[in-house]
Amino acid sequence: MVVSMLNPADNPVRLLLPADWRVLGFGLVLTVGVTLLFGLAPALRASAIQPVSALKGGEDPHARRRLMHALVGLQTAFCFMVLFVAGLFVATFERLSHQPTGFSADRVLTLETVTESPQSPDNWEQVAEHLRALPGVERVAVASSTLLGGWSWNNFISVNGAPPNGMLAYLLSVSPSWRETMKIPLIAGRDFRPSDTYPGTAIVNETFAKVYFGAENPVGKPFEMLLDEGRRFPFQVVGLVGDVRYRDVREPILPQAYYPFREVDAKGALEPRSSGIVVVRTSATNPLAMASILRREVARARPGFRVSNIRTQKEINESHTLRERLLARLALFFGLVALLLAGVGLYGVLDYSVVQRRREIGIRMALGAPVGNIARHVTTAALFMVLAGALGGLALGMVAVRYIESLFYQVKPTDPAMLALPSLIILAAALLAAMPGVIRAVRIDPAAVLRAE
Repeated sequence: MVVSMLNPADNPVRLLLPADWRVLGFGLVLTVGVTLLFGLAPALRASAIQPVSALKGGEDPHARRRLMHALVGLQTAFCFMVLFVAGLFVATFERLSHQPTGFSADRVLTLETVTESPQSPDNWEQVAEHLRALPGVERVAVASSTLLGGWSWNNFISVNGAPPNGMLAYLLSVSPSWRETMKIPLIAGRDFRPSDTYPGTAIVNETFAKVYFGAENPVGKPFEMLLDEGRRFPFQVVGLVGDVRYRDVREPILPQAYYPFREVDAKGALEPRSSGIVVVRTSATNPLAMASILRREVARARPGFRVSNIRTQKEINESHTLRERLLARLALFFGLVALLLAGVGLYGVLDYSVVQRRREIGIRMALGAPVGNIARHVTTAALFMVLAGALGGLALGMVAVRYIESLFYQVKPTDPAMLALPSLIILAAALLAAMPGVIRAVRIDPAAVLRAE
């Protein structure tokens, strides 16, 4: 069940879990070992009972109840710690999953395309134009890489001949229709035109504008890109767009500059390319339904073009939260298991306690004790141990968090929600587990109990 939760078809996680004789044998040995270990103490206690002492009333039942309540407290502490850590993992996954990217990944396919020999940008645009004519295709663009694809290109920027400020700017080559295909808002200026080339024109994001131009409108402003060889490429800003996540969803937004996919050399000739990303926004709800058609049409559009891999942009985005989803679902599963065990333990202790104290409860009811008093008398000690266990579990959770804090994102163990959620869950489980014992206690017939005694 856990593997099926972690292994959806659209984003598989492959776990090797062979159910062979070693796994089954280990489970059997562990089960038998735990049963014998925890059954040994009650068995030894039963075998050591003295007949005379038993006929006189036996050992003090209060000592045994204190031991059982202490075990409930330990069980509650463990359960609270697991739920507390699980809540942090789930909150991390939720916040990363809903982190705004600045672009729309819905119905977008990325076609990693290679050529047998370097091809002119005009040939790349011819392939894009061929795909635009296909049914079910809304927009097509070409780029040097995908957003959040893990690949990055960066350089230092100089403004007005000044030395760089030490901050690297991310760079990306895109065709004129790329911004509209990814639905990135244009704030000022214009988009690329078919005649724009690299070097020459650039579109920058809001962070780039703030870092290098302050409060001024960057449109029309010049800057230079500094290369390792000491060369300087001049650019003029023609457009300002919104911030997007470039390489990682955890990473803060950095300055970004977009350049035309059409690159020219020092002589003004177009530079050929042997690889690129064809970005396709489809009208189909499931864009992968068009994958085989697009693969075939790319090869048909121009000889020598071939699609090496096709992924949805949504899949690329979700790959950044793969670990967080794995941890969140595993933690949630084991948190529920721990909660179930704690609830069963509390139910067993209270129910057994009522059976042991039937005579005492019967006498109290015969003397006129109200139902609320009986319920409170039965549950007070156990619920107090649940509270003590929750506080102990919180302390254990705070210690455990110190070793896994790097796995969290925008969540703190001291957040009120992180503290309140496991507390409310433990309280609800304790009340639910106590209910059968309370019902049994208030339904005791005093006359029947006294006649039996």
